[in-house]
Amino acid sequence: MRACYYDDIGAARDVLRTGDVPTPECGPGEVRVKLATSGVNPVDVKVRAGRKQPWPRIIPHSDGAGTIDQVGDGVDKKRIGERVWIWNAQWKRPFGTAAEYVALPSAQAVALPDKVSFAEGACLGIPAMTAFHAVELAMRSGKTLLVSGGAGAVGHYAIQFAKLAGATVLTTVSSPEKAKIAKEAGADHVIDYKTENVGDRVMALTDKRGVDAVVELNITANAKLLPTVLRPKGSVIVYGIAGPDLSLPAQFLLSNAIGIQFFLVFELDAAERARAVSGIGAALAQGKLIHRVDPRQFGLNDTAAAHEAVEQGASAKIVVTI
Repeated sequence: MRACYYDDIGAARDVLRTGDVPTPECGPGEVRVKLATSGVNPVDVKVRAGRKQPWPRIIPHSDGAGTIDQVGDGVDKKRIGERVWIWNAQWKRPFGTAAEYVALPSAQAVALPDKVSFAEGACLGIPAMTAFHAVELAMRSGKTLLVSGGAGAVGHYAIQFAKLAGATVLTTVSSPEKAKIAKEAGADHVIDYKTENVGDRVMALTDKRGVDAVVELNITANAKLLPTVLRPKGSVIVYGIAGPDLSLPAQFLLSNAIGIQFFLVFELDAAERARAVSGIGAALAQGKLIHRVDPRQFGLNDTAAAHEAVEQGASAKIVVTI
């Protein structure tokens, strides 16, 4: 089969290669997916440019979508021909979705409704699952949420899942264009942090009470805002950082009994994963989700350019068409 791969870490154009590699076969409990699309996430770029090479050869990307064409022992043969979206394809495994085929555990290939395109299916694995779980945790504190970065891949889905759960959603953005994206997702209030004081706006919008919870994409940069936006006994749900060290407003957090929950979407437990898959599936079946796919066309041979687009801060999901 054809695949994009790298044998060493480095810049995208220096290390990414496209060529023929062995076509995978299913093991017990696995399915093989003939891939139509491969989604590129920031983590894929970071691993490829990272400090060490965990395997001799890596086919990148954890997200993707396609059609099951083979099943292993113990998997219902009726799954052959099923349209699916994929999660964790390249997590703790060397071979992901930047290829014509991928073999992986059956549970990691989830039914994709016919009305959802393969490009849209490639958006779900990391962004939508992160957003669903973050909102699930945040809603335990109440129904008024502040979503950081509402025009980003995760924030955009988080707004939608929060609204489906009945929340009032405030969100931060960095431009009028991004404000429009967040509003289209359903945000009740959009705050441009480049031109507005976030704390003042949050307090004005919540009658000086503060939000019940913050869904945070970058706690490293935004921790200083917490005293200005959170109510006592509120919570912060953290799914992203921008560095290895963190400075927190400890006195505020202690005095106000603020809960902070970090999580990594790759490491959800079975019950958490099942709820996310079920919630995403229900929203897809009902046509309730808006997906943001970058309009640029990237083929398998263009994977290096796709990685560079992510590095340059693409505002919508970069998808490689296989």
